[in-house]
Amino acid sequence: MTSVISATGLWTPEKSISNEELVESFNSYVDKWNSENAVEIESGERLALAHSSAEFIQKASGIKSRFVISKDAILDPNIMAPNIPARPNDEPSILAEIAVNAAKMALERAGRKPEDVDAVIVACSNLQRGYPAIAVEVQQLLGTAGFAFDMNVACSSATFGIETARGLIAGGQAKSVLVCNPEICTAHLNFKDRDAHFIFGDVATAVLLEHIDVAPAEHWEVIGSKLVTQFSNNIRNNFGFLNHAAPEDDGYHGERGQKGLTDKLFVQNGRSVFKEVVPLVAKMITQQCDVHNIDPHELKRMWLHQANLSMNQLIAKKVLGKDVDMIKAPVVLDEYANTSSAGSIIAFHKHNADFKNGETGLICSFGAGYSAGAIFVKKVA
Repeated sequence: MTSVISATGLWTPEKSISNEELVESFNSYVDKWNSENAVEIESGERLALAHSSAEFIQKASGIKSRFVISKDAILDPNIMAPNIPARPNDEPSILAEIAVNAAKMALERAGRKPEDVDAVIVACSNLQRGYPAIAVEVQQLLGTAGFAFDMNVACSSATFGIETARGLIAGGQAKSVLVCNPEICTAHLNFKDRDAHFIFGDVATAVLLEHIDVAPAEHWEVIGSKLVTQFSNNIRNNFGFLNHAAPEDDGYHGERGQKGLTDKLFVQNGRSVFKEVVPLVAKMITQQCDVHNIDPHELKRMWLHQANLSMNQLIAKKVLGKDVDMIKAPVVLDEYANTSSAGSIIAFHKHNADFKNGETGLICSFGAGYSAGAIFVKKVA
């Protein structure tokens, strides 16, 4: 019951924010806040906020810019959050809309019609509602057959979605499964937090998984996989339907550190994440290479999760050797920033054209949970 990746799709917002633009906005907010709280800062009741810099951001993360759905509101020092208006129920939701955009590209590249698809999975970090499922809405908007459902495994949602699609194909539930990863990551980011205001961007990707019997002649055979989870509070997002702002809080735009909705946004202990996730992922990859009789050095490319340049470099060195040419672990986070589950799919989508028949690669994700997923693929042409 061999499953293959027939095609991928990528949708990118029109607008992008450079580090310099983001820093200018952030520093204006800092100056305003420090001025308004000068008395408390002078007395020691509050700590002054520190400026950010483009150099600091690039050194800390490798990020140079990020694509966003709502640029002006993010850069407004009086708002500093995306402004994505709610839509009436009779209009497509924003998450479904961008998932459909990526899905259409994947279908076109595979020469498929929507009615050829038996199932849709929307796998992403942040779903804008509990129900009806975004995936069922995507199913309706595209006109696909069968069934659809949502799933969330944070930054590993795409790889977990791919493996779930493989299971549906192996079990006979479907022969063609569309896995969509619409990631509006800026909506859960606190742009007033110096340590995190630069991390995320927005994007949508899609992966078409199919039974080999119906796949196009040129495809990517999935030759092995591994999913791992381990509970940790080091990356956390507490927002949910049980949350509400305290009466004195101004909600999403509340003061940094203030209780209310502000502390329900993305938070992480970056140093602990780096220390714990890198060995976890490297060990998972090397162990699975042994399981599938793959020499790690024969992997032509590793399309890693795009969270932090230093993490990717260290994982690549642990798996492929300290002298590895980083072309074997291509980076897109400099242009896209961290796009959660979509990151490894963007890297795969943009950096696989040079593969020849029989060459192997690895799509790998890791993030909150902790979660990690490895999908080994072989080019068939």
